[in-house]
Amino acid sequence: MLPTLRQIAEAAGREILKFYGRQLTVDAKADDSPLTQADLASHRFILRELSTAFPDIPVVSEEDESRSVDFDPDGTFFVVDPLDGTKEFIKQTGSFTVNIGLVQDRSPIAGIVHVPVSGKTYAADESGAWKAGLGETPESIEVSSSADRLRIVASRDHAGPEVKALLERFPDAECLSIGSSLKFCLVAEGKADLYLRDVPTMEWDTAAAQAIVESAGGKVLTHPEHRPLTYGKTEYRNGSLLTLGDHSLLKQLGV
Repeated sequence: MLPTLRQIAEAAGREILKFYGRQLTVDAKADDSPLTQADLASHRFILRELSTAFPDIPVVSEEDESRSVDFDPDGTFFVVDPLDGTKEFIKQTGSFTVNIGLVQDRSPIAGIVHVPVSGKTYAADESGAWKAGLGETPESIEVSSSADRLRIVASRDHAGPEVKALLERFPDAECLSIGSSLKFCLVAEGKADLYLRDVPTMEWDTAAAQAIVESAGGKVLTHPEHRPLTYGKTEYRNGSLLTLGDHSLLKQLGV
């Protein structure tokens, strides 16, 4: 399945790039988040390709306004963010992705996070996690078990109160900032130790990336309960999250 998902995500990335750097019509969705022609083009493409390749697996996409998908949340389904990081797309930072996650029994079991601008793809299934550029042979990735200096994925300017408190407790920590689900990927490939998100996300923001982090040896947990993050929830909404490369960091953090 993973090679097919990679092909679909990369092709969706090419659909997105048709609009990149051009004048856009930006609409506001019900939650005031932005929506562009690129979001919709990627959404339509992915839904068409997934329904052709995997007709028996239902799809939940961020840009499906009704989300009236008839499926068993305890079964198998795709969770898709056709363009994760629309604000980054509009600002032309390059830090936006295509996310396709496969959920089974309420847990992500496979995922693709593709970066259209760089051509890099992160992917995972039960066999492990890897990354590769366009046309490149996949390179295995894994989380880091130790670092001389704590590396926290966060924004000093746009952090919630718990993230600010964490940064104050570890003033010597290296603070890393990047857009979209690439925050999770920094942990998955061992370039960061933790990512605390103390404002809500949606399941399509996290499913693909969680599969990658956990196949690479890390954990994505609810916060502050520190339980496994599950899927198929009412309204597809996540609470606060803590992503760790090394689970033993919980004791050090005291969170």
